[in-house]
Amino acid sequence: MKTLQKSKKIVRYTYFGNESYGLVDGEEIIQISREFTDVINGVKSEEEIRIPYQDVTVLPPVNPSKIVNFGWTYADHAVETGGQANLVEPFLFLKPASSLIADHGEILLPPTHLTNQVELEGEVALVIGKRGKNIKEEEALDYVFGCTIFNDVTARDLTKSDPQFTRGKGFDTFGPLGPHIVTGIDPTNLQIKTTLNGVVVQEGNTNQMSLSIPYLISWISQVMTLEPGDVLATGSPAGSCPMSSGDTVVVEVEHIGKLSNYVK
Repeated sequence: MKTLQKSKKIVRYTYFGNESYGLVDGEEIIQISREFTDVINGVKSEEEIRIPYQDVTVLPPVNPSKIVNFGWTYADHAVETGGQANLVEPFLFLKPASSLIADHGEILLPPTHLTNQVELEGEVALVIGKRGKNIKEEEALDYVFGCTIFNDVTARDLTKSDPQFTRGKGFDTFGPLGPHIVTGIDPTNLQIKTTLNGVVVQEGNTNQMSLSIPYLISWISQVMTLEPGDVLATGSPAGSCPMSSGDTVVVEVEHIGKLSNYVK
C-alpha cells in the first residue's frame, strides 16, 4: 500500500458487480478500495486501476451507520414550514439508511392514501471521517472528512400531523445523497441552489444558518458517538415546495457539484 495525495472527489460505485470507492480524475475513476477506512487513511493498491466514469453505476457515496438531520437551521425555512426560527438548540431527527438513493436515482412517491404532499429540501451534508464523542466546538471541523449533497425529501402533510418526523422523512428513496464526497472545502460557506424542472426554487448559503456547523457537530456528539461514514445533513434554505411525478430535482452546491433525481 502507498499513501494517496489528498483526494478531491471521492465516488462510491459498482463496476461489473464489484463495489469500490474511487478518486474522480476528469472522466476517469482511480480505484481506491472497497473499504471506507482506506479512503479516510489515504491508501490504495500499488497498481493504479483507472475506469471510465461513464461505465460505472454510482452509489450513495457512503453507507452510514446513521443519517442525522438538523431541521430549521435556516430561519426562513423554519417559518415557511411552521417551525421555530433562530433556534437556541438544534431540532433533530434521523433518517433510515433505507431512504438513501444515489445521483440519478428515482424518488418514488408513496401512494396518495399515505401522503399527498411530498416536498424537496436541498442541503449540504457532512461525512464524518473519524470517531468522535463530546467533540469540542473548536475541533469539530477536524472530524469532517468531506462534504456532499443531500435532498431531505419530506412528506410535509405527515410532518405537520405526526408528533415526530420519522414517518414523514423516512420513506424509501426519501434520501438522495451524492454524487461525490469532496474533501478540503469549508462547509461553513457554501452556496446552495435547488431547481425543479429547471426553475430555481431554493437559494441560500451555509453562512446564513442560525446555528453554526461546528456547534451542530459538537452538540450532536454529546448525544451520540459519531462514526466514520456517518452523514450529518445541515438543513435546508427557504423554498421547499411540492414535487410531482415526472419532475426532475437538481440540488447544486458550489465546489461539490449537482445531485439530480427524477420523481416517479
